[in-house]
Amino acid sequence: MRKATGFEEISTPQSNGLTRQLGSKCVKIRNFYSVKKIFGQIFVVFAVISSSAQSTEPLETAIFAGGCFWCMEEAFEQIEGVVKVESGYTGGIIENPSYDMVSQGKTKHLEAIRVTYNPMIIQYENLLGGFWDNVDPFDGEGQFCDQGEHYRSAVFYGDEKERKAAVKTKEALKRKLASRVQIHTMILPRKKFYPAEEYHQDYYKKNPYRYNYYKFRCGRSQRLKEIKISSFTRG
Repeated sequence: MRKATGFEEISTPQSNGLTRQLGSKCVKIRNFYSVKKIFGQIFVVFAVISSSAQSTEPLETAIFAGGCFWCMEEAFEQIEGVVKVESGYTGGIIENPSYDMVSQGKTKHLEAIRVTYNPMIIQYENLLGGFWDNVDPFDGEGQFCDQGEHYRSAVFYGDEKERKAAVKTKEALKRKLASRVQIHTMILPRKKFYPAEEYHQDYYKKNPYRYNYYKFRCGRSQRLKEIKISSFTRG
């Protein structure tokens, strides 16, 4: 006959019942975390698929000239559906122009922006609305305080559909004004776009104080409020 010690487990009906309850709870806990893990894995898979789908969505580009490209870049980066905006030069006669060359009027280029956008979110016609909202089409010598050929305003179309859309908005503006004022904004076929120097890209973010001072002194915002082009090109 084996002697009982203080370390032996004493089996009773109550202890057996408790063991069964604890065992059942452990199984439930394990099942809960297994299900949670499965749902977590499913979520990750859907996230990857969604990200992949977004990255493969076809993007399109549009090119506009509206005077200082710093200001145009800021304006278009606020538009939903716009993925990227680059400052640069286009419409000229030489390759790889520099800022100094363009500003001296030696290249016939205009300061411009290249807008990369998602056509599933925003249409080209909406971008045209954003363009007219940010230019003074009545100034044929430049834009706001910036005067010179390289500061003139223009829409550069990439195909016939874009050309027709640009012409349509310009004609709408003419009709509303009843030809009281000449519209100098040009509608031109797209030419090669040359990105500007890196220090020009996102200038308003890199140098906010200098940029805002320039923009205020240039009178851009004040002039845009005066002419309210959107009231002529829409509705």
